[in-house]
Amino acid sequence: MIGLRAAEKHCNARGMVHGGVLATITDIALGYALAYSADPPLSMVTASLTLDFAGSAQQGDWLEARVDPQKIGSRLAFANCYICVGEQRIVHASAVFAVMNRPDK
Repeated sequence: MIGLRAAEKHCNARGMVHGGVLATITDIALGYALAYSADPPLSMVTASLTLDFAGSAQQGDWLEARVDPQKIGSRLAFANCYICVGEQRIVHASAVFAVMNRPDK
């Protein structure tokens, strides 16, 4: 799980956390969760990242990324992620990562 306290520098001109910040949090959280689900950790790169914005966050909000890994194959890994403010889901993301090394396969 990855979290961030939203600061003024994370917000756009409307005072909401910028979509690019939210996309970055999901990409990092998804990548770490998938990579560190193996021992030793896998090397991966993002192949596809899709986000749906269902809400917004403001300065001072605690943003928490919750990851649900789906499958880690020999070449591709799949997962979903929600960014939450409290219990409210404000972002849903799904991603595919290319596995660069898979020593157990």
